[in-house]
Amino acid sequence: MSESTNIDSHGKTIPSAAASAESSEQEHNALTHIDQYGKAAMVDVSDKRESTREAWATGRISMQANTLAEVVNNGNKKGDVLATARIAGIMAAKKCSDLIPLCHPLMLSKVAVDFTFDTDNSSILVKSYCKLKGQTGVEMEALTAASVALLTIYDMCKAADMGMTIEQVCLQEKLGGKRGHFTRDKNKTSDQ
Repeated sequence: MSESTNIDSHGKTIPSAAASAESSEQEHNALTHIDQYGKAAMVDVSDKRESTREAWATGRISMQANTLAEVVNNGNKKGDVLATARIAGIMAAKKCSDLIPLCHPLMLSKVAVDFTFDTDNSSILVKSYCKLKGQTGVEMEALTAASVALLTIYDMCKAADMGMTIEQVCLQEKLGGKRGHFTRDKNKTSDQ
């Protein structure tokens, strides 16, 4: 017995039930922000189960030793570099959906941005954390918080050191959701 083939209004073949079942296995690794026509689309999360979602991201900014000393000693003429960068990172996480077109607006329950000085490498490590109870993850919010905190450090210090380098912005860990627990150490990519 053959299965019927359906054609949509764009002349595209709509997969049969058997084909849909086969493709559902591939959905885990599929690009979720692309619709069946190859166009950008916001993911519908209305059927997803609510769960606690958490994400941690990091990034680094390298600078001249004297620029780092200014930050450490709170001697920057523009003011407190890290306090400004912390607030900027928190604000950016809350505005993520305004910056990245297909991100969902989220009701974050926690955002934190912290800093570690690495005097041996004349750099600052930025660590961000985001949390909520909802239907979609907070990875983009954590990455945005870290990125904007780094950009703010650059902005606050550029008069002294335009050669600063922002690097290694990445997701370190995430919890919750369908894909479960991700940690960078356990999920190395081929280019790391």
